[in-house]
Amino acid sequence: MVNHGRHVFDAIGMTRVVIEDGKVVSVGESELEYCPLFKKFRGMETITPEMVRENIEFRIRDFGFCTENRMVRADDYITFGVSEILSTALENGRIDAAVIAADGCGTAVITDPYILQGLCGRISGLVETSPLQVVLDAVGRDNVVDPETVPVNMVKGAELADSKGYRRFSVTVCKPEDAKAIRERYGDRAIIVGVHTSHINRCGVGTMFDCCDFITACGSRWTREIAHERNALIAGNKVEIFGISDAGKQLVLEKLRSIGKEPYNGEELDEPRPLIEYQSDRIRAIGLRSLVGNEPEWRTHVLIVVMCNNFYDKRDPGLDSLSDGGRQPGLQPGQGWRGEEHRHHRQ
Repeated sequence: MVNHGRHVFDAIGMTRVVIEDGKVVSVGESELEYCPLFKKFRGMETITPEMVRENIEFRIRDFGFCTENRMVRADDYITFGVSEILSTALENGRIDAAVIAADGCGTAVITDPYILQGLCGRISGLVETSPLQVVLDAVGRDNVVDPETVPVNMVKGAELADSKGYRRFSVTVCKPEDAKAIRERYGDRAIIVGVHTSHINRCGVGTMFDCCDFITACGSRWTREIAHERNALIAGNKVEIFGISDAGKQLVLEKLRSIGKEPYNGEELDEPRPLIEYQSDRIRAIGLRSLVGNEPEWRTHVLIVVMCNNFYDKRDPGLDSLSDGGRQPGLQPGQGWRGEEHRHHRQ
């Protein structure tokens, strides 16, 4: 009997979903009431656990999601998104490989744009997965960080791409410290793409904008606010993609023009509701005020330590990511969104 393993995602509206042996065994509560993409493609007016379960079960039937029946090759599912931008970049030779995370393989290095789109075009928010032989066969076990445990580890994925001699590669990341580490190690060789950003606090989103080439808005209010502060290139009016560096803007523009579209130019927005203002670490920090007395300098120091040392939701070990051009003048990776240094990044 085939064992399809255990897979965990933050799916539609940041709903935690667990799939075991090809069956949906757990569906949490959504943090969003409305997602414009699922309204457009699935007619979903309001996100409920029942509708999320129905959609995930449809994916299992339709393309073998999280099972050994997994379809691994595909054309574009939607016209514009991260996987679509990266698959086009692979086709056009802008990048030599893409480091991705997907069900059945965890973190892998992909060079075939149709496999990239097949694995990543219809998934998001990967937290945990199990080996699927059909996926490992398609990707190649030597292109997977660990085919036995299939972890989500994007820094290790970048190391694997580098060890294979790829001159320029993309990496999708959902942790600010991963974005920073990859930028510091590989410089302009890496196209870093921020994904699954809803559970990153404002401090962490600032670091993502310092280090990434382009980034998805997801359900985050902070990504949208900082994109406007940074004068980012905006693509779309639903779940926007923000071009940050010159290289990132170029990739976003090339994909837009390939489908006959232009950047956002003030059209009416149709965004997720309500936008998530993730700030759990801010709440923890405020609770420390009683520990530091009345000295303002030390109180501020402790607040910075707690707020900037924990960028993201600890539930999320990972997703579904060339140039310093386009960042704020004089702003170096690791500095804050207003230019101040973050001295207390997680190592």
